[in-house]
Amino acid sequence: MDTHWSNYCTMSIVHFMAFPETVWGDGPVVETVTKLAEDPFFGAIEIGWIKDPGVRSQVKRVIETAHIQVCHVAGSALLLQKLNLNSLEETERMKAVEQLSRNVDEAAEVGAKRVGFLSGADPGDEDRPRALEAFAKSVKQVAAYARDKGITLVLETFDRAVDRKRLIGPCSLAADFCKMIREEYSDFGLLYDQGHMPLLYETPDTALGVLKDYLVHIHLGNSVLEPSIPGYGDSHPRFGWPGGTNDTPQVTEFIRALFRAGYLKEDSPIRPWIGFEVKPQSAEEPSSLVIANAKRVWQEAWSRA
Repeated sequence: MDTHWSNYCTMSIVHFMAFPETVWGDGPVVETVTKLAEDPFFGAIEIGWIKDPGVRSQVKRVIETAHIQVCHVAGSALLLQKLNLNSLEETERMKAVEQLSRNVDEAAEVGAKRVGFLSGADPGDEDRPRALEAFAKSVKQVAAYARDKGITLVLETFDRAVDRKRLIGPCSLAADFCKMIREEYSDFGLLYDQGHMPLLYETPDTALGVLKDYLVHIHLGNSVLEPSIPGYGDSHPRFGWPGGTNDTPQVTEFIRALFRAGYLKEDSPIRPWIGFEVKPQSAEEPSSLVIANAKRVWQEAWSRA
């Protein structure tokens, strides 16, 4: 592709994955957000759970000063606390609803207009219809709360059978669920992650073709399907990880599929987001090198697409 990607999309990165020492909502949050905000490669940043209101205030100042867009990712708070928005136990379901609502509040504090989240554990074939009803109830509850704050919800699809084992899930179910929620909340959308695609046994054209009318966000990343290989599952290792599923050729093909699906198009009035979700796998992999890896792979893949 000869034209620069900034004519087609806004590049973002998931902060707490690139700097996993911040995933619990504490640690060097301001310092690491600042590092990303200083990099003009990124037009946006995806931040997660930040426990301290004072730190959230500092992060907001960094974001405003750097003139960078921001969204909030609630997945870390939900996963780490083992909260389930589709729990069949009402008390447990409401705990998850309350947490996601707090994430909406945090998003509003830092100026984010979107909150990304995920479904709870898949209960299996027999209870799945009831779980979907519970999940829809949770989503609508939080969507109503978020609407009053000018914030929209974005549901990320995860694997059903390999690692995270979430309710949503396969692209066909995700599309049907989004269509149903949009009957009441037309701005509700989906996030599709290239790193989850192999874990769902899906392909770029098939998945993006099914989801194209509902996609509002894309992640690029890697995963490992072989249990005997380090980094197995949804650990988002760097591109080129030994035994991983995605590297420059796969990113190249994914970009082409995004164009074929219409997610990327030059005349779009609002540039859609494409974000990196990559994570150092050990202390021997500094965050700076993992981030540089992702940027380098993107640049080469874009030039080939």
